[in-house]
Amino acid sequence: MSRAERGSADAEDPVAYFLDDITFQGKSQRTRDAYERVLREFEAYLSERGLDLDEANHRDCMAWIHQLRGSVGESTVATYASYLHRFYGYMTEVGTFEENPMALVLEEIDESITVDPERRDITVPAMRSFVAEVTHPLDRAVVVTLLKTGMRAGELCNLDRRDLSLSDSPFEWSHRPQLDGKPDSVYVDDAPSAGQAYNGQVRTASNKRKRATTIPVDDELAAVLDEWLAVRPDPRSDADPLFVSTADEWGKRLTPDMVHHIVETHARDQGWYREGGGAEENVTPHYFRHFFTTHLRDRTGDRGIVKYLRGDVAQDIIDTYTHDWGDRVREVYADNIYKLC
Repeated sequence: MSRAERGSADAEDPVAYFLDDITFQGKSQRTRDAYERVLREFEAYLSERGLDLDEANHRDCMAWIHQLRGSVGESTVATYASYLHRFYGYMTEVGTFEENPMALVLEEIDESITVDPERRDITVPAMRSFVAEVTHPLDRAVVVTLLKTGMRAGELCNLDRRDLSLSDSPFEWSHRPQLDGKPDSVYVDDAPSAGQAYNGQVRTASNKRKRATTIPVDDELAAVLDEWLAVRPDPRSDADPLFVSTADEWGKRLTPDMVHHIVETHARDQGWYREGGGAEENVTPHYFRHFFTTHLRDRTGDRGIVKYLRGDVAQDIIDTYTHDWGDRVREVYADNIYKLC
């Protein structure tokens, strides 16, 4: 279906239509901006050839991807290709375009391109030195929580204080029922969704877990969180968010963009972040999830427990570890989680 044939308002600017939809789906402003930059570049490339987005075929897509080589890294080429693929796939699914030309392109792309690039290899001692340089209570709590739990930036932002249970904390609060009998742990629900109210507050990010997960909190993380709670500004929201801004948005729940800024700032200071750098070199909140997965999996040799902690496992594994949570998961985690402080 061409743009002229469709003749509806949302077909006038397919890129804007797609960007609005991924925002509704919970993508961060940073992700939206990245998609827009790539899609607008491709749109301009087609325009120079007298083509609209819905008129491009697989050869047009392949030609654009080919001309990228030499100007950006291979992992960036792969990222751009994946953006186009998702855009065309979605617009085909909703009936705006007739077909996805990128489906064939991805089959033809050189196998040396990977959407899961080889990332910077940071050892635990090196990460420990990095953490030692992060002294601001909020920044330190954010960084250590991400590194110790493997949760996503949006999931961290959605945490309320009720989601945390600390047995020896000098502060008092009521934790949620799901943490009864599970001291020193944090509960990451699968329910929060961007644009939807959850615990009385509309959220700016979605949790992407397949199932809710209870993650142990070790002594290091507990100490860091207590240090943060001692200086945490009064939250603006009655939902009592665990992490709130200490800058211009004083007391406001952190957003994924704020978390990215915190991590990016310290990574730049360490020489681990470069403007325009790809996933293979830049340290981001997602890198911390990769770090957690890689080091804990290597230490435990148990992919099931790591998948459980990440929240991306099937129901049968969830049932197994939920039933045995107080013993196996906590013991394996405590015996193998790396020391950072």
